[in-house]
Amino acid sequence: MNDHIPSEGSEHEHGALGDAEFAEFMELAAEEGFDVEDVEGAIEAAGHGPLPVLAVVGRPNVGKSTLVNRIIGRREAVVEDKPGVTRDRVTYEAEWAGRRFKVVDTGGWEQDVLGIDASVAAQAEYAIDAADAVVFVVDAKVGATDTDEAVVRLLRKAGKPVVLCANKVDGPSGEADASYLWNLGLGEPHPVSALHGRGTGDMLDAVLEALPEAPEQTFTAAVGGPRRIALIGRPNVGKSSLLNKVAGEERVVVNELAGTTRDPVDELIELGGVTWKFIDTAGIRKRVHLQQGADYYASLRTAAAVEKAEVAVILLDASESISVQDQRIVTMAVEAGRAVVLAFNKWDTLDEERRYYLEREIETELGQVAWAPRVNVSARTGRHMEKLVPAIETALAGWETRVPTGRLNAFLGELVAAHPHPIRGGKQPRILFGTQAGTKPPRFVLFASGFIEAGYRRFVERRLREEFGFEGTPLHISVRVREKRGKKK
Repeated sequence: MNDHIPSEGSEHEHGALGDAEFAEFMELAAEEGFDVEDVEGAIEAAGHGPLPVLAVVGRPNVGKSTLVNRIIGRREAVVEDKPGVTRDRVTYEAEWAGRRFKVVDTGGWEQDVLGIDASVAAQAEYAIDAADAVVFVVDAKVGATDTDEAVVRLLRKAGKPVVLCANKVDGPSGEADASYLWNLGLGEPHPVSALHGRGTGDMLDAVLEALPEAPEQTFTAAVGGPRRIALIGRPNVGKSSLLNKVAGEERVVVNELAGTTRDPVDELIELGGVTWKFIDTAGIRKRVHLQQGADYYASLRTAAAVEKAEVAVILLDASESISVQDQRIVTMAVEAGRAVVLAFNKWDTLDEERRYYLEREIETELGQVAWAPRVNVSARTGRHMEKLVPAIETALAGWETRVPTGRLNAFLGELVAAHPHPIRGGKQPRILFGTQAGTKPPRFVLFASGFIEAGYRRFVERRLREEFGFEGTPLHISVRVREKRGKKK
């Protein structure tokens, strides 16, 4: 069965490998013609834990999305001067000076029925809550406004490291404007032109100094400490009702009151004789209800919850068709590398016909998470709530599973012999050996003689799951191809 290693100390400078195992593995790599530094680099790159999170905040039209595109090195965040622009993704992965981190962009929606200040404050709150450090973007040409001052107060209250970006400084003459932003009391303003790239390198150097090597949410709770659960799902799917039901009391506000400022509270709830910490970030509390832009706010809240959690319990409405938004939330949890449980709410309302069609929808629309434990529940009646804890525990066990390198390579050898990679262009690439570089989630590096196609990688993942379990967890598989350096043909 699975080799389950729950302790945090198992991953050190060699990823998930012990010293003796690492030495044996490197000897094998040398025999196959791999450069030692290349192998070490591949294991280190694949073995990273959760990445630190950088939030980019500021009032509308100061260039946040342009800056995000500059940081991530590609045009992905939507840049438009029109209110109401929503984006599917608000979190991106970036790299600077060899260090990787996540960027949360809050530039998507500009104004709600409560006015611009409330909108900016709500965005900033959600993003800061999830972040390890913050870039606060101010328009140097305009200077600090009342809205900027409101965000400064939020930043001081949060106590997170802040890098002040004075944007729209296109030349030396604009640097005098940037210097006025010292008055905000957030330290040195970094003059930047996000549009042209001027000064962004120096600003990113400051970001790396502000970001921790690893995020605060490294899941190093003492043995027996509460595990962190994010209860996520699209608006009005029943998250608040479910949390109240499992808590056995009215722990969460369930109303449509708009504009109530949220103080994030993590709910300690006892289930199945175990105390769990449910991450409560207004995706659960429905306190900010917007007439427009609600999907964007929901995405921000969901991102904040997922970044702080170990397990994402994704709630879906079984009485309705699986929506695109449901699929986006599932993808967000998987890409964040969290353990996943699917909970289908309102199961008590389903007739036989709906159950039949739901099963077909799950196969087609959620096939990418067929490995996730599934529970059918009713937040209204409390039906099958007792099944939630075993599903969460199963997902956590898969998330922490480690396969010894020797056992993994025996499995890979049998797999390649029985099911070799298809021949392409007269060549047949082979997986030579591999190792598990980390857990939470399980991360593997496979070393091959040539390019391994995506279809064969999916086949390898499927067989890994069949052999070793990994129920409830995404698997990250990277392939390093041996460079041709005079090897015998």
